[in-house]
Amino acid sequence: MNPRVPPLPPDEWDDFIKANPYNVFATLARHPVLYREWRRFGGALLNGTLPARDRELAILRTAHHCGSAYEWAHHTRLGLAAGLTEQEIESVRQADALWSVEDRLVLQVADDLHYAGDLTDATWAALCDRYDEVGRMELVMLVAHYAMLALVLRTLRVQIEE
Repeated sequence: MNPRVPPLPPDEWDDFIKANPYNVFATLARHPVLYREWRRFGGALLNGTLPARDRELAILRTAHHCGSAYEWAHHTRLGLAAGLTEQEIESVRQADALWSVEDRLVLQVADDLHYAGDLTDATWAALCDRYDEVGRMELVMLVAHYAMLALVLRTLRVQIEE
């Protein structure tokens, strides 16, 4: 399937895209104002307060729920760098996989938000026991952001790099 919005050609790339030559950036850069602000917001989430392992578990579960092959491909690599094993990454796709209590909570947040658009009181209470207020807000915004990004990537038909 061809992209609905083609990525910028390499001679139009900014320094960031030159250092990170991914179609997501080269495509979204076609709207310079949104691209700049989105990169700032996404960067705040990627470099936030959550442990990298938790962040990548939440993103991978969201990519799975949203059917985002692009996010899955990129965050598999980032998940491995964050300490997830290949088996754990594959287990993200399995509803009945066994996880530690801490990992299960992160996955439950992604599940609740995907299926109900909200967290159950039990999930929120567990979040309150594990994360401070900033961490709770960040995890919810992280999942929501990657669900939104999955929709954009799918609609614009952004291609996975070779």
